[in-house]
Amino acid sequence: QVQLVESGGGAVQAGGTLKLSCVVSGNPCPTCCIGWFRQAPGKERERVAIMYRYDSIDYADSVKGRFTITQDRAKKTVYLQMNSLRPEESAMSYCAAGPLPCSLRVDGYRDWGQGTQVTVSS
Repeated sequence: QVQLVESGGGAVQAGGTLKLSCVVSGNPCPTCCIGWFRQAPGKERERVAIMYRYDSIDYADSVKGRFTITQDRAKKTVYLQMNSLRPEESAMSYCAAGPLPCSLRVDGYRDWGQGTQVTVSS
């Protein structure tokens, strides 16, 4: 089983930036997919970005050009740099790990962190 711990959330104004971190530990996960997801109140959880190894493989259309997923394998940490944040992106953000092939669906990920809150004010 993989353990994931997110951090880096906070409150920013519209147009601001945040960098989320996800520390991955537990059973080694050299071939799993790591994804960032978010869930706003009253809405379904949605994917934001998915990464396999060093290659980002997918971004949600709404974040392309503004968000970047990266990883530092030595630190076992996956990051999500979020720029030009919008008020409608206020949500609990989660990282998750799942088996290959990397799924674009929420239900393709079996291990989840506890989440970190992102709040964007207008």
